[in-house]
Amino acid sequence: QVQLVESGGGLVQAGGSLRLSCAASGTIFSINAMGWYRQAPAKQRELVARISSGGSTNYADSVKGRFTISTDGAKNTVYLQMNSLKPEDTAVYYCNFDLRTTWYRQAVDYWGRGTQVTVSS
Repeated sequence: QVQLVESGGGLVQAGGSLRLSCAASGTIFSINAMGWYRQAPAKQRELVARISSGGSTNYADSVKGRFTISTDGAKNTVYLQMNSLKPEDTAVYYCNFDLRTTWYRQAVDYWGRGTQVTVSS
């Protein structure tokens, strides 16, 4: 079993910053990629940022230059530093790990339960 635990969400004023964390625990053989997604009310879940095991990153156009994804590989943790927050960033943020639990199993997506980020104007 793999568990992802997110932390760091909350309420912040526009222009402020928050840092999200997501730690994975359990049986992990290897991690292909880690990422953050978000879902606003009445909208589909969308990719915010993703980082591969090799360190390459990609970001949604709406957050480029404001958000930074990073990892602490030794601790199986991924972070999302969010600066210059806007009201339209308000959403539930979910972390995602694409990982293998053993060498003979294919990689599977695991999701956190989500953390609320609310940006007031």
